[in-house]
Amino acid sequence: MKYLLAACLLAILPVAAQADESERISQLEKIADHALVPPTLNTSPLPDYDYDQLDYGMTIGIDRTPNGRLWACWVAGGDSPKAFFVLATSDDDGESWSKPRLVVDSHSPELPMDRSILVGNLWTDPLGRLWLFFDQSMQMFDGRGGVWATVCDNPDADAPHWSEPLRIWHGVTLNKPTVLSNGEWMLPISLDERGGLHEFSGCFQELDTLRGANVFVSQDQGQTWTRRGMANFPKPDWHEHMIVERQDGSLWMLARTTKGIMESTSTDMGRTWSTPTESAIKHPVARFHLRRIASGRLLLIKHGDSIGSHAGRVQLSAWLSSDDGRTWNGGLVLDERKGISYPDGCQAPDGYLYISYDRNRATDGEILLARFTEQDILAKKLVSPKSKLKLLISRPQAKSKK
Repeated sequence: MKYLLAACLLAILPVAAQADESERISQLEKIADHALVPPTLNTSPLPDYDYDQLDYGMTIGIDRTPNGRLWACWVAGGDSPKAFFVLATSDDDGESWSKPRLVVDSHSPELPMDRSILVGNLWTDPLGRLWLFFDQSMQMFDGRGGVWATVCDNPDADAPHWSEPLRIWHGVTLNKPTVLSNGEWMLPISLDERGGLHEFSGCFQELDTLRGANVFVSQDQGQTWTRRGMANFPKPDWHEHMIVERQDGSLWMLARTTKGIMESTSTDMGRTWSTPTESAIKHPVARFHLRRIASGRLLLIKHGDSIGSHAGRVQLSAWLSSDDGRTWNGGLVLDERKGISYPDGCQAPDGYLYISYDRNRATDGEILLARFTEQDILAKKLVSPKSKLKLLISRPQAKSKK
């Protein structure tokens, strides 16, 4: 009899454990629903979010509006569940910057845990509107997250107006959309293949078949976005994928993985993607920047003094390709120091390029700007009259920084 009882207990234990795990996931997924609530945009963030209240800086993105205003966005609070967005502007080509003008902070004491805004970008669309893309998730990543967008129709105004944030899909997006030759806008969205982090492990398993480096397209100038396809990279690290359209009409995707940069191509406008391969561009596990610029060349911002090498998050450099990434020229060093990372950029009608990046996020917390031209890149030194490096966008000044 005692052996029969023991056998029964052994049979019951896995069922009980499975029930407990199911209940755990169910409760956490209900908590994650708090991330589906649209955040409030704070357009009058001072003095609560002035620099003397900030103690961290991680760059998100930069773009230029039709009348020449520069907008920069960065993460405050930490690369952590405490994260939120801060935006500032420059009306003198990056020489000086405003105090924070917009804050997106979705934390609340009424929530059972932190709700973070950690990943996103700024993008001026072909109509001259400024988009702010951002993610919202419980903690760092609850397994579903969500990409949101707010659009500003008057980004050069004294009092810019931002639309009510709308949720596009799950996951996160870190990089700008690409305008394709057929007029479509393609947005890279990462739904991380590792699933929910920490306490959210195992949540939203119904999304597992959609996890990867997704691409979404809009055929109506951003009114709606539709998922088109996905590439799957081995051991991705948030993907942070970027896409350019090559001269032959194919799409070239580069993504961040634990092996460094890997690449995939699509010949059907993003519906299917080739098996990823390691890129000849060698890079640490960190963000890079790839974009086609007005001259038709590709611009690449990476770490290292050559395309095929790097020494970690040091020596941020700019490169140009005239043959769709087969070969690269230049190598202008934008910042030689350690602790620099996460470049993002834009271009002005006069050809000048603007790259924002951060330095020593948790200590100095600086958000910096490089302003230069293609001629500077090819000369490997500044030769253009308005070019400057290491311009300061922001520096947190909270007492905890001492």
